[in-house]
Amino acid sequence: MTVAPDVATSKPSRGLLNDLARVLRSHLPRPRRGGTTPEPPTTEDAVLRALCHDMRSPLASLEAVLGSLDRAPEQGRELLELARAQTAHLSSMLRTADATAGAPPRAGTRSLRDVLQAATASSGLPRRRLSVEVGDGAGEVRVADARVGRILTNLLENAQRHGGGRPVLLRVVSRPGWVDLSLVQAGVPAQRVVGHLSRTQPPLDLTGLGLWSVQRQTRELGGRILWSGDEEAFTLTVQLPDR
Repeated sequence: MTVAPDVATSKPSRGLLNDLARVLRSHLPRPRRGGTTPEPPTTEDAVLRALCHDMRSPLASLEAVLGSLDRAPEQGRELLELARAQTAHLSSMLRTADATAGAPPRAGTRSLRDVLQAATASSGLPRRRLSVEVGDGAGEVRVADARVGRILTNLLENAQRHGGGRPVLLRVVSRPGWVDLSLVQAGVPAQRVVGHLSRTQPPLDLTGLGLWSVQRQTRELGGRILWSGDEEAFTLTVQLPDR
C-alpha cells in the first residue's frame, strides 16, 4: 500500500531566522519568461502576503522587548518570558506557512511511521500533550507524497496553536484501500474549524490557513475529511486513498 505519488518533504528547521528566509524564498513568485502580462495571484502569493501582514506586529513587539532588556534589568525575567512567547508565536506561524509550500518530486517512499515522527517533531506540540495510536499495519504503509506529512503537521500545528493547552490524541488506522488520520481534542470550536475547512480560497490572513491547506491537499490526493463532535471532544478525520 502506498499513499500518493513521490514528492520531497521539507528539511528540518534550524532556527527562526533560517525558517523565515526559507519560507519567504519558497513563496516568492518566480520570474515569468516570454512576456510581461501579470499572472493572477497564486496560493503561494496569498500565503506570502498573509505571512508578511501577520508578522509585522509580533516582530515589532519582539524588537521592543529585546530593546528593553538592558534598560529595565529589574524586569529582565518578565521581558525574557515575553520575548520567548513572541519567538514561539513567530515559529508557529512559520511552521504553518512552511507546511503549505510545494515540493518537487523525488524518488522513493517512507513509512507512515517515519512520517508521523517527523510531523510530530516539527509541529511544536509537546509530546507530554500528545498521544499517538497506530493501528495494526498502519505504521508500515508506504508514503510517497510530502502532502501527507504536511497534512499531519498542519493538524498538529493547529491543535498546538489553538487548543488551549489541552491534550491531543492522534489515531492512525489502515483499512482496505484507505488510511485514516484522526485528531481528537476537547474544547475545539467546531463551527469555526468547519468554516475554515469549507473555504474554497486561502484566507486573507493566516487565520485558518493550516486547516484550509489540509482540505486543499486532502482533495488533491483524492481524499476526504470527516468530523464529529460532542461536549467531550471534537474529532477530525482525514481519509486518504491507496494509490
